[in-house]
Amino acid sequence: MIYSKEVENMCPVKGISHGAAPIPEEGKWVQAKEIKDISGLTHGIGWCAPQQGACKLTLNIKEGIIQEALVETVGCSGMTHSAAMAGEILVGKTILEALNTDLVCDAINTAMRELFLQIVYGRSQSAFSEGGLPVGAGLEDLGKGTRSQIGTIYSTLSKGPRYLELAEGYIVEIGLDKDDQIIGYKYVNLGKMMDNIKKGIEPMEAIEQASGKYGRFDEAVKVIDPRKE
Repeated sequence: MIYSKEVENMCPVKGISHGAAPIPEEGKWVQAKEIKDISGLTHGIGWCAPQQGACKLTLNIKEGIIQEALVETVGCSGMTHSAAMAGEILVGKTILEALNTDLVCDAINTAMRELFLQIVYGRSQSAFSEGGLPVGAGLEDLGKGTRSQIGTIYSTLSKGPRYLELAEGYIVEIGLDKDDQIIGYKYVNLGKMMDNIKKGIEPMEAIEQASGKYGRFDEAVKVIDPRKE
């Protein structure tokens, strides 16, 4: 190491160091000094430079190594393919390696940056969960239908809102009252529908079994198809 002449001529003075401040990790307080000292499960959001798409990233980290990754994207079609590649890239890497690896999509890279900041500062979702969360916890976020929680609504001033997809599933009908206000909807849970079809159930029966209603749909005086009317 090279020192300037000014520093070399300085009188030595001893300082005091108490070490790193402990951060909460999986029910413990840890003085994180190395990457292997970091554990936890956390979620975060990233966005691309033109802000035309976003990524929700979930990572489960054990002793600095990414053991589980859930990559969810919304935006351009290229993001979905980037997510496929990121899913292969992320697991098995340390969080420092992942931070400095091209995850293909700018939104996914940004999400990784935000998660890195959260986890190294002790802001993980499992900070106070003893032993952390098992590998597989990220998958549980998707529920039995293993689909992302999506809300897609289209609206115009002249025609009003159209519910297209909500947490319950794909919206097939919207129920209106006498004032043309939405009071409920009928939906199809696409995850359940596909599970039914894989079991050999006829498609129309599979759709019916995976269908449900929300709100006061049965009281509607008018029913519309949000994709046609």
